[in-house]
Amino acid sequence: MNVALITGLLLACLGMTSLCLGLARNYKALGRPAPATPVLKVLRGTRWLALIASLGCNVMAWGWAMGPVGWLGMLSLAGLALVFLLPYAPRVRAR
Repeated sequence: MNVALITGLLLACLGMTSLCLGLARNYKALGRPAPATPVLKVLRGTRWLALIASLGCNVMAWGWAMGPVGWLGMLSLAGLALVFLLPYAPRVRAR
């Protein structure tokens, strides 16, 4: 059960990160040039696959009664971590 929860959390983090980097302006905010359109499309596809797989892991761990509720909590945790870490990425890269 713990492996499914950790996997679900990591997939939620991957989904939220690809959600963020699927926009060219967020890519530029990291101090990198905007990627090509196919790269953005791959990131958008990865986002959906990772989020659906994360939901599947949570449902596998908790069942359909609590799985979606735990999934929303993990999405919130992953998004919060991304919001707090993304502003520091350019500073770390500059060092």
